[in-house]
Amino acid sequence: MIKRIDTPSGEPVVDLALDTLKIGKQALVFVATKSSAERCAELIAQRANKPCPSELAEKALSALPRPTSQCERLAKCLRKGIAFHHAGLHPKQKELIEDNFRSGNIGIICCTTTMAAGVDLPAFRSIIRDLKRYTARGMEFIPVLEYHQAAGRAGRPGMEEFGEAIAIAKTEGQADEIIEMFIKGKPENIYSKLAVEPVLRTYLLSLIATGLCRTEEQLLAFFSKTFWAKQYEDMAALNGTILRILSMLEGWGFITGAADEGFVSASDLNSKKLRATLQGKRVAELYLDPLTAHELVEGIKKLGSKATELSFVQLICSTLEMRPLLRVRQREYDAYQEFIGEHAEELVVEEPSYFDSSYEDFINSVKTSMMLMEWMDETDEEELMEKFGIRPGETRYKLEIGDWLFYSMKELATILNLKAHNAQIERLRTRLKYGVKDELIPLLRLKGIGRVRARRLFTNRIKDIGDIKRVSLSELTYILGEKTAKGIKAQVGEGEFKEELEDS
Repeated sequence: MIKRIDTPSGEPVVDLALDTLKIGKQALVFVATKSSAERCAELIAQRANKPCPSELAEKALSALPRPTSQCERLAKCLRKGIAFHHAGLHPKQKELIEDNFRSGNIGIICCTTTMAAGVDLPAFRSIIRDLKRYTARGMEFIPVLEYHQAAGRAGRPGMEEFGEAIAIAKTEGQADEIIEMFIKGKPENIYSKLAVEPVLRTYLLSLIATGLCRTEEQLLAFFSKTFWAKQYEDMAALNGTILRILSMLEGWGFITGAADEGFVSASDLNSKKLRATLQGKRVAELYLDPLTAHELVEGIKKLGSKATELSFVQLICSTLEMRPLLRVRQREYDAYQEFIGEHAEELVVEEPSYFDSSYEDFINSVKTSMMLMEWMDETDEEELMEKFGIRPGETRYKLEIGDWLFYSMKELATILNLKAHNAQIERLRTRLKYGVKDELIPLLRLKGIGRVRARRLFTNRIKDIGDIKRVSLSELTYILGEKTAKGIKAQVGEGEFKEELEDS
């Protein structure tokens, strides 16, 4: 059923959210951007007063060692039973919001449309405020399929007889356009992800590495039965694409037995046995795009004795896995180009021509590298957000990808007997994980010690396990608190504290 709803003020989303709370229901408000989600939640929170457990705000603030301005905005909204949710939130904050929305403690969540497909959070109302978003071609309508995903969140199975999906229109003309385009409109076609070459490269190598396909003929037969083949229709062109990628995999040293590009007879396909090399099997096990693995291997070979931390970090930031990269704004170009000039010898991926299509990705990879370097120099999330425009949740995602890429780099170097830099890679991996300078690494071996406590210990001239053993419990308690101090003493072998902890 389609009906039109009028709201009494110039803020229809706020009116609808307050009405939802008034009738004791919950709503999801879908907007176009992360900043819009935050502003929308704040507007609703200014007029809402839903009872909400006070500890929710405190948990949101304590998700990070030092709360950011984003944490404070979230906490302020949570005190009124309102929240915002997007990719920039810390994982602990996302989990807190999702769990408390399910339990009913949070009444309204303002979010981006990524929540529509990624998280199972049905509500009585799905309020879709923004049906357009900014693209490379300017403002465009979102896909019909995306609208259906958001609208489909309305109605809770087993809890409600129906749900309400509400799209916001400013004029009668816009309302008619929304009805024709989204409510009566036909969803877009779904296309196979195998058509994306990084995905195809990964699947081809996996099929060979696991032994599911042992000849090119078996591979072509396998892919001929896929949804991709049904959509592609031109099997000759599809086979050509597969054979081209097989040739690339062999050239990179990940498989053996691939035919040359071009025409291949049926007898040739049968006769050529495909086998993954040792490094090819490891790449498949690591779930790496083979192109990324190849670039890491070539980068390791280029790293000389003068390789710096920046050399390793820029190498992982130049991979497809690290995208989307931080974008260099026009006003920042001069500063980053100056940095590139000063550190050209350290960069493994060389600077392309300014007029080359790859230049933007290159300079963005340098900005992303600088952000990770600052994190490893103990810059906190608030400063990173101010300087690089990256939110804590986005930072955490980059750190997880970076950890995986450093681990993969070390694994490939070991297999290829290029282990000269493995110790440095492992140290960088530890620094990236904890966000610390090199001098704090010895203290991180202790359970319960992270970047904040390690720095506190180091500032008090406690620099390694030997210092932990020598320092008195009272001094350690003064620095870290009694429970943590006793726990650390137990870890370094002081039995009385170990027994006390076990008893408790």
